[in-house]
Amino acid sequence: MKTKNLTKIAILGTVAFILMMFEFPLPFVPPFYKLDFSEISVLIGGFALGPIAACVIEALKIILSLMYRPTMTAFVGELANYLIGISFAVPAALIYHKQKCKNNAIKGLIVGSICMVIVGLLLNYFVLLPAFSYFIGIPMEQIINMGTQLIPAIHNRFTFVLLATTPFNLIKAILVSILTMLLYKHVSPLLHR
Repeated sequence: MKTKNLTKIAILGTVAFILMMFEFPLPFVPPFYKLDFSEISVLIGGFALGPIAACVIEALKIILSLMYRPTMTAFVGELANYLIGISFAVPAALIYHKQKCKNNAIKGLIVGSICMVIVGLLLNYFVLLPAFSYFIGIPMEQIINMGTQLIPAIHNRFTFVLLATTPFNLIKAILVSILTMLLYKHVSPLLHR
């Protein structure tokens, strides 16, 4: 990578970190799930500089976040943010880079969104929720009860992931995709200099 691209990655990583600071809960998920728009910067970087750049921007965002504030999730939340973030940005950037056009950007964002939702479902069910429960010391039943209080149909880990985590990731993917499409053409001239 050229020095110019490394500088762009550093700037986009810093912007992603700043956007990550403005997080907020959604009313239908437990409070440890918070929505932020940091993936916009990651996607813009992925579209402009490629999928490897997206991975680096995502990692830089997490590292800066850990330097700014300590983990509240025993690093499980940070791992989730990284893995689910790249599951969104990498497919989108790969598709867009085959031929840089609006249609491929839209296709990439759709495929990336689907990947994010599926990876989020699988990771939360098999890895992240059990790890969160173990490392934080909260029984899985207590985590499930947090979901049940918000959505009565939640009664086990599968329904928790299906009815809380999956809609959360889907809403995030849709909002981030829309904002990325609105912003990319305005920002891309700066990234292609």
